Order: sequence, then C-alpha cells, then structure tokens
Amino acid sequence: MTTAKHQILIVGGGTAGISVAARLLRRGHTDVAVLEPSDVHYYQPLWTLVGGGQAKASTTVRSEASVMPKGATWIKNAAAAVHPDANMVTCVDGTDYEYDVLVVCPGIQLDWDRTDGLVETLGKNGVSSNYRFDLAPRTWEFIRDLRSGTAVFTMPSGPIKCAGAPQKIAYLAADYWRKQGVLDDIDVHLVVPTPRLFGIAPIADSLDAVAADYGITVHTNAEVTSIDAAAHKATVTPVGEQGTDTILPYDMMHTAPRQSAPDWIKSSPLSTGDAGGYVEIDKHTMQHVRYPNVFSLGDAGSSPNSKTGAAIRKQAPVVVDNIECFLAGRPSNAFYDGYGSCPIVTSAHAMLLAEFDYELNLTPSMPLLDPTKPHRSYWYLKKYGLPFMYWNLMLKGLA
Repeated sequence: MTTAKHQILIVGGGTAGISVAARLLRRGHTDVAVLEPSDVHYYQPLWTLVGGGQAKASTTVRSEASVMPKGATWIKNAAAAVHPDANMVTCVDGTDYEYDVLVVCPGIQLDWDRTDGLVETLGKNGVSSNYRFDLAPRTWEFIRDLRSGTAVFTMPSGPIKCAGAPQKIAYLAADYWRKQGVLDDIDVHLVVPTPRLFGIAPIADSLDAVAADYGITVHTNAEVTSIDAAAHKATVTPVGEQGTDTILPYDMMHTAPRQSAPDWIKSSPLSTGDAGGYVEIDKHTMQHVRYPNVFSLGDAGSSPNSKTGAAIRKQAPVVVDNIECFLAGRPSNAFYDGYGSCPIVTSAHAMLLAEFDYELNLTPSMPLLDPTKPHRSYWYLKKYGLPFMYWNLMLKGLA
C-alpha cells in the first residue's frame, strides 16, 4: 500500500542527499522528500584527524534535524527495496513511497565481515578504524599508547570512500611517534592493494618520499585478508597476481573495511549486477542508464571517480540541472567531469591536496601551490576551511 507520493524522492540524508535537497528547494521545487533513518549527521572527513589526535569526535557530528533543509519532507525511515518499474521505494517497515523522480544516495556499505576475524577484534586488541565515529577515538588511544613494536595500516581492494584515508593515518601516527622520540622503536607497515600509493605518478613520488622519510615499509599489490587477534597476526594476500600469503605481526593496527553498495541496491534492477553492485549511471550526467527518472550521486553511484565529499560537491549541481531537464522533457545538458579531491595529510602540519578528473588530469583549485607536494596552508584548509564550507555552504546548497 502506498503511504505517500512525492515529486522528488531522495534516498539518503548524508552529504549528497542534503546537498541535492537544498539546491532543489532553492530552485523553487516544493515537493522534495528525504528518506533518512538516522538522527545524526556526520562530517566524516575529519575522522582521520580524530584518529590522529588532531580533532575531537564531538566536532564532527550534528543532529540530522539541524541540516535538513527547510521545506523538505523528512521521512524518518530506511529503504529496503526499490521498484523502478513501478516508481516506488519500499521501506524496512513495509511502507511504500511513490515518486516522479528518484535520487539514490544512501552512501556506501562497510563490509566489516569480509575480512576474517575483524569484527570480533574491532576496537580492542590494538585494532581500530577511522571509518566509524565511535572507533576513531580508539585509533588515537592505540597510537598514543604504542611506544615500541609493530604498527600495521591497511587498505582493502575495490572502491572505498576516501581512498587516501588508510594511508593518511599512517603518516599522522608516524609523525606523532617521531615527536615522541619513539619512531625508531616502531616498525611501521602500510599495506595497499594498488601498484603505487597513488594513481598519479608525481603524487605517488611525493608519497613515496613521505613514507621513506618515516621509515614505513610499503606493501603494494597486497591486502590484509584475515586477522588473528589472539596471536596479534595479520595475513597479507597478494592482489591480482600469483604469490603466497605472508604473516605480519602487529601491536597496533588501523584497518579500512572492504566496501560495496548497500545490499538492497545490489539486489535491485538499478544495480550494475557486478560484485560492487552500485547504481548504474551515466558517469557524466549521473542519470540511470535504463531508468531516466532515476539519478544517483555520491558513494552509491557507479561513476568511477574517487568517492569523496569533494566529488559530491561537483555532482550535486549536475544532478539538480538534469532533474530539471527530465521534468521539462529535455535531454540532460549538465555534465560531471569526474572531479575528485583527495586531501592527504602527511603530518600534523602539512597536507597534499590531490585534485583530478576522470582522466587523472590534475585540476588544482589553488594553482599557486604545487599540487604534487605537501603544504602547511592545505593543513589549515583541511582542519578549519573545509568543515566550515561543509556545514555553512555545501549542505545549504550554496557551494
């Protein structure tokens, strides 16, 4: 039974959903509904600084009510299925909502259980993750308390949100240990599934130098596949090539979970149908390839850009323009070039800001600074400028 119908239904009240809703309402659309079960809204990019002892977790959270745009209908419920042939979304409690236009942006699913032994040891035995609000402060405790031994920082294969986060925390930790005079007593390992630390050579060169300066052993084309908490050992498996597993001992470990589209999207007609299961969209228009009244942006879409808030900031206006084209019966005329930004913190006072498009061309927004090198001014942008812009401009449809 249909509970209600809305002209524009947005699934997800995170960065993408709130940004699109705010922009639509500013354009004069009056029937905009946001489907979001959570009472709280997080500014997740700062969790790296929380885990590195450079920010407080409390500064990264506000009430969902405080960011919900005035004029939007907030449906406090969670999606369980989507029926694009019937223009309908079913919620976990069985209620149905119809729509003329659907915007799918529920974020990404953290698949903690896809790394053997991880779920059981998260938040204890020295193992933590900045990918969860409650665990980022634990990361800092484990870093602060380690005075000697082995520290392992891991990144999984496959698309993840903020792909720089797994290595940023390694640099922040090493910087702290150096200041404490204990870095020489800690064997630091960084395990990444990629051939290099970054997909753009000049930036990878810079990060190689940062890792070497800290004495970090970098394991490329590899990922941690299981954790034995009792023995304090992790199994490292080669990615995409033949080879044998190796065992790394650890006293402290920061891990990023494998990630994929939410299960209800994977099993829906909107999905790409592959392992990731993301919403299958045209990477330039953000419009679904089979259902023209469905759009997706943010982490749940199939576009091959880096999954970051910076990407959403450029996608949101494209989605809004193309929704208006659809409602007016015109072909989509706004295009997204794949812009992404990866602010890579390299110490407690420097950051490298990698900005690039689908073709991995560098697209720096501050051309006076070399985009391939860390700078102190970028650090202040990360800690103060970007959060201010997020809460005060981006979520209000102004940036």
